[in-house]
Amino acid sequence: MAAAEPVYSPTTVSETKSKKWLIVPTDNLDKVRCLIKVVEVLLSFVAFILEEVVTNCMRCSPLYFFEFVSCTAFLFTALLLILLATTLHKRVGISCWPSLDFVYTALMATFFLIASIVFASDNGGTDLEKAAVAFGFLATVAFLVDAGWFVKTRGLPFKKTNQQAASNGGAPVAEAEKLNREQNEAD
Repeated sequence: MAAAEPVYSPTTVSETKSKKWLIVPTDNLDKVRCLIKVVEVLLSFVAFILEEVVTNCMRCSPLYFFEFVSCTAFLFTALLLILLATTLHKRVGISCWPSLDFVYTALMATFFLIASIVFASDNGGTDLEKAAVAFGFLATVAFLVDAGWFVKTRGLPFKKTNQQAASNGGAPVAEAEKLNREQNEAD
């Protein structure tokens, strides 16, 4: 007796997992925006550290607001950068990364601008405070450049296009009207 060969052979091939942890560029983050986000993280961190070194203040509310914004920008931008530049964003369960990224970047630019203006208008005038304000404005510019680059390269993420698929290999589009065959046969 001859050895029986299997009738069915495997139809799928197991995919070897890539050991690459940094996957820039991706659908959500290109190389330019990755670099801009790294600059945002660094500028936010420097602004936060400079603000933390300030030892005394007459009215501390502007200082505390600037501290909150710079720390939030640093931590959340670093988190967003890590998620978008690695495969972790696929495990989170969020499908609207472009919208989330754009809204976050625009909000951080707005908050950093407000915090920098408020802190610049009401501080003790020390060199540390002036440096923190300068880095706050630089971080604002970085967030604005990021949002602008996003719109330039990808458009607004909320804009829906109602263009039909192309006829050269795209998915077929269902017809809007039903055929009148049944009605014609009844006449």
